Amino acid sequence: MVNLGLSRVDEAVAARHPGLGEYAACQSHAFVKGVRPYPWQWSLLAAAVVGSVASYGVTRVETQKCSNLWLFLETGQLPKDRSPDGRS
Repeated sequence: MVNLGLSRVDEAVAARHPGLGEYAACQSHAFVKGVRPYPWQWSLLAAAVVGSVASYGVTRVETQKCSNLWLFLETGQLPKDRSPDGRS
């Protein structure tokens, strides 16, 4: 028996098909490439950008809550909503 990745192939089959090992390696590479279509550097960059944008959004919302709390503590009233869609 000959190992091809996770599969085992009979030696007679491997002898009849001398390029079987290279074919299996090519298929393995193709499957991994399909899962990760871009080089890892681009994936890392995309993750960093998405993480930064998400972090900015959360920080902005939480900072607004702190500002609203400060205004409430100083004036005793909640601040008026300034967003055009009626949400804060």
